[in-house]
Amino acid sequence: VFQKWVNREISNFDYLIQLNTMAGRTYNDLAQYPVFPWILRDYTSEELDLNNPAVFRDLSKPIGVVNEKNAKAVKEKYNFEDPLGIVDKFHYGTHYSNAAGVMHYLIRVEPFTTLHIQLQSGRFDCADRQFHSIPATWQAQMDNPNDVKELIPEFFYFPEFLENQNGFNLGQLQISKEVVNNVVLPKWAHSPEDFIYKHRKALESEYVSAHLHEWIDLIFGYKQRGPAAVEALNVFY
Repeated sequence: VFQKWVNREISNFDYLIQLNTMAGRTYNDLAQYPVFPWILRDYTSEELDLNNPAVFRDLSKPIGVVNEKNAKAVKEKYNFEDPLGIVDKFHYGTHYSNAAGVMHYLIRVEPFTTLHIQLQSGRFDCADRQFHSIPATWQAQMDNPNDVKELIPEFFYFPEFLENQNGFNLGQLQISKEVVNNVVLPKWAHSPEDFIYKHRKALESEYVSAHLHEWIDLIFGYKQRGPAAVEALNVFY
């Protein structure tokens, strides 16, 4: 599989799906759901220019420190000594992939809606914590070193999860009073289908093809543990 990918005989999408499968990740287990990278950092331009390297996220860094400003806080957390010596050192107390994160992204489609409601003791979580906007979600991750969710494969093929087709009442945002309904898209996407089309195109772009291995090292490769993980600011609790 690796050789086929290097020779560009299979797509980046297919290679990531196969890597997830080999790593024991599966759609049948929310705690081990397939994980895909955030690949873009431009969610505000009117047009998405895939020939411009500046629109892409730095794939060599964990999502928690893609924004350089967060690196200091992340290092400090790692250097904090547990007085009892029980807890191993870590950069992040949460994880880039977990069940709550999957339900967060897929809240508008069943069975994830029901699972989310069960998790929240029988009701929807408050609107401000819902997945309501792709640009806002990216911005929150840039501002907060504790929010380290990567993406799920649906961001590259499943436009329906961005639409509230079942008409769920997801509440309204506290400050703007905006009702949470369909997911707010980047300016360059004119519909959920257009978002998926362009996002998938970005995944298969020349830039991502040249750098995807750097992210794979962090998630599936030698930077998961040990000194390489410490150096890459990639140690999870």
